[in-house]
Amino acid sequence: MKYAFLIAAFNAFFFTALLLQKKTSALHDRILVLWLIYLGLFIGIYAFYSHELFTRFLLLSVSLISLLMLHGPFLYTYVLTLVTGRTRITAKDSLHLIPFLLFNAYILTASFIPELSARLNLEKVTPGQGTPLLFSFFLILTALSGTVYFLMTMKLFRKLDTNISNNFSNAEGVDLHWIRRLTIAFGIIWTILITITVIHHILNLFSAAFCTDCLFLTLSVFVILIGWFGLRQRVIFSPGSMVLSTDAAANQARYSGSRLSDADAGAFAARIREYMDSSGPYLEPELSLPQLASDLDIPVHYMSQVINEQFGQNFHDFINRYRVDAFRKRLASGGSENLTLLGIAFECGFNSKSAFNRVFRQFTGMTPSEYRKNLLHS
Repeated sequence: MKYAFLIAAFNAFFFTALLLQKKTSALHDRILVLWLIYLGLFIGIYAFYSHELFTRFLLLSVSLISLLMLHGPFLYTYVLTLVTGRTRITAKDSLHLIPFLLFNAYILTASFIPELSARLNLEKVTPGQGTPLLFSFFLILTALSGTVYFLMTMKLFRKLDTNISNNFSNAEGVDLHWIRRLTIAFGIIWTILITITVIHHILNLFSAAFCTDCLFLTLSVFVILIGWFGLRQRVIFSPGSMVLSTDAAANQARYSGSRLSDADAGAFAARIREYMDSSGPYLEPELSLPQLASDLDIPVHYMSQVINEQFGQNFHDFINRYRVDAFRKRLASGGSENLTLLGIAFECGFNSKSAFNRVFRQFTGMTPSEYRKNLLHS
């Protein structure tokens, strides 16, 4: 098991080195570098000291437990920067470190400042003397923090879906599918294992070796996956050129202060409609809101507002309705007998089978095959 942990620690530093070699380093890359260094050191220390931690190196073991509080904030902040397109860390972000700092303040005070510990009635962790109440509280807080940050990160993915719908015609490659799955799988496993660990420390149930080995084995797998996929992750949103919002209410609040007049909105809508019909920009699979706004020389926020208010759709649905209509016209007109349904879909601007089937069913209520069958029998 030791060698598996050492391999994982090596991979963490290996991916860190590769990330540092990237020509353009976005904020999410820098966060991932720190995250991987933290994981590499964390797993590496455990690999060398392993089961001696809770016997010979008690203080080190307690400190390692406190480090588990950093995993959730790293995950949340990493996804947050990708979802919002943020380019810098704010002072507010440092609030996520407070539980970790308080835990370590307690550990250090109870271990090295006996006079202050006595005044504050702080008990230090001592083998064979039970688990101090405050230490148990921080253990429970550690377990809860993993679940809380897991739920907070899942909430970010809903914001991501909104931002994708407002800016992209195709979600493939920008939907963070890899980290969604990783977050769900790891969040469930992490919550179960950390809960078992807490139960062990408080009630002395289960084996300490089983708890810690399972935790670090899970972290080892996570390191390889987050390093591999994170290395290839590119910036999704550019705040200066894209419309980033949280929900419909936020959209309405933003539009309520817009300087776009009804007359200009109507004129922009007419230009957009004419351009879509005559030039067919929807045939470009990677068409985005900034690209369409640039083609028509319309400010990107006005473009978003017009599509939302004049056409009653978000950008994703607006473009894909044209693609579905183009597909239906191709089928109705004939002349595509040598092409498969997917081949026609690709020519109409779709870039994947799953996206095509999902969007087509959304607008027609049936699958492409069902639609063609109905067309042939009509």
